[in-house]
Amino acid sequence: MDASDELLRRAEPSALLHPNGVVRSVNAAMAMTLCRPAEQCVGRYAWELVPESQRLVVERMVTHASKLAMRVLELPSPGGASLVFLVEARPVTTAGGEQLVWVHSLNVHKDLGSLLMPFRLSAKSAGLGLCIYHPEVQQLEWLGGAATVGALFPEASVSLPWVVRHIHPDDRNSLLRLLAPGTPQRTWTKLRFHTDHNDRYDLACQTRRIQLGFDGPEQVFGMIRDDTKHEARRKEMLAKLGTERRHASEITEFSSALIRTASEQELQQVVLTRLAATFGGTGAALALVDNGHLFVSSDGGLPAWYADAVRTMALDEQRPLTQAIRTGEPQFISGQKELLRRWPHADAAPLQWPGPDVAMSIIPLGPAGDHPLGAWVVTYDSGHRPSPDEQAFTLTLAELAGQALVRIRSQQARVELATAIQQNMLPVLPERLPGLAVAARYRPCRTGLDIGGDWYDAFVTPDGAVALEIGDAQGHDVDAAAFMGQVRGSMRAIAAHEPNPGTVLTHTNQLLVAMDAPRFASCTMLHIDPRDGRVTGASAGHVPLLCAHDDGSHDVRRLPGGPLLGILPDADYPQETFTLDKDSALVMVTDGVVEGPDLTLDAGLEMTGTLAAQALRNGLSPEATADRILDAAIASNNPDDLAVLIVRRT
Repeated sequence: MDASDELLRRAEPSALLHPNGVVRSVNAAMAMTLCRPAEQCVGRYAWELVPESQRLVVERMVTHASKLAMRVLELPSPGGASLVFLVEARPVTTAGGEQLVWVHSLNVHKDLGSLLMPFRLSAKSAGLGLCIYHPEVQQLEWLGGAATVGALFPEASVSLPWVVRHIHPDDRNSLLRLLAPGTPQRTWTKLRFHTDHNDRYDLACQTRRIQLGFDGPEQVFGMIRDDTKHEARRKEMLAKLGTERRHASEITEFSSALIRTASEQELQQVVLTRLAATFGGTGAALALVDNGHLFVSSDGGLPAWYADAVRTMALDEQRPLTQAIRTGEPQFISGQKELLRRWPHADAAPLQWPGPDVAMSIIPLGPAGDHPLGAWVVTYDSGHRPSPDEQAFTLTLAELAGQALVRIRSQQARVELATAIQQNMLPVLPERLPGLAVAARYRPCRTGLDIGGDWYDAFVTPDGAVALEIGDAQGHDVDAAAFMGQVRGSMRAIAAHEPNPGTVLTHTNQLLVAMDAPRFASCTMLHIDPRDGRVTGASAGHVPLLCAHDDGSHDVRRLPGGPLLGILPDADYPQETFTLDKDSALVMVTDGVVEGPDLTLDAGLEMTGTLAAQALRNGLSPEATADRILDAAIASNNPDDLAVLIVRRT
């Protein structure tokens, strides 16, 4: 059999290959199918001439053609439609005895369905539905795939008017554009589909033009994806995020309002207008101690007789409110039954419990002492028990309210309250972190009000990892401290539900922009798994991170990230993951530590990194290392705020 002369004279695409897959010759139809001149095909491996998605298929077919192999291939064509055809590879021998592989297209005009089998299998594997549109009769024919999508078709073939009727009116033009001649789309188009029983489905559709066979018809295929559950989850997450944003906004507004109070009347106004709404209560009251007597005000959510009865209560009575004020310990009471169990004689006239279906949260405004301040009360429906996060935020805000009350009563300058707020906003680091040792130092600006906007934070996240953050809010005044508290509180609230630092920064930025915050802040956030030292970090315009090693070396790690928080509404904050080796330490600082009037950023990073690495090599603790870094920054005569946060993997 003369393969060179006879096999290439065929009308269908044909090629002769050497057994190793190198092209010996091709006919004009094959060259056209491969979209390149014949001379550019000869001498190359056959799989090099097809798209990457088809290379492995062609290579296996050719190299395993010791007897015969067939596969359906899909290749692009100049007309825009993909060419789908059945290809056979079989061994042949030329008249001169040369062993070759003949690759050619088979005629499947009587069985075009065979060309669709790979598409059906792929669609089913990917959970997609597959259909074909016949414009001449305006029919959509179901070809197979995901059973949940197929269930939407009452018959194997449905009319286009039937489909249009079941598509949301606002999406019908999108459907018609998908099916219009010459405009199939590779991007997914969302369509809302309603069944005859008014069940709604969120579908995503994509169309493709495909030519079945070398000289076969061109068809329009549609792939359908059921996004109903995904869309429901997305909406649920958006709703949850919106709730978290609103809650974080309420808390930050609450704290800012407490900071700005200048009289007891203003303090009462702030507490009673915000307390119940912020924490989902049904009513609120504020009980302040003055000269050993209680003065109670209410938002109207408590019975008037109850508020009146509290005013006559002596501080030494054994009741939940007075116990909270005397001991400085919060009291959470789920209902009247719990009240009687813990205080058997508390439900007596004239101060009976407001009702059997009332729960109560009583938070002291300060610790126990010789001069108690008072407490606030939030009532709930029976059985309510505040979550740990809610308790933590309530305690923080109550402490702020107590600080405001002390400031108001002592008639101290605004600086005194600002300093207290600054210290309150800086957290107490966890005493024990498995596998990690953490230390922090802070010194406010030495000009202005002697306060600033630098902050740090470290806490264990719900997944068992440790979150660390350090940042710098613009300014050196009361508003800077308040804004710093807003940013830190927002980040902690968001981080309780979102472990990725980049996402936390993104949500915090969105919140600050939505609040139209008058200031901005830089920040670095890390998420550390103490079990394997895996660190994920992101930055919002903050100074680089330093990594110190126990051999005395150090390096500067510039995390990816985005702009300062609170400026650009759609900013994105990419993150990076790396490993913190054992006995290595990460050093997080604010710009005041590494920059100054006589200190460039690069020089400051080198100085701080060297100090940290030497301290680590000498066996100093993170606390001692932080002291050294802070002392060196102070010695550089920098008037800015200074903050240092060190974490070492032990």
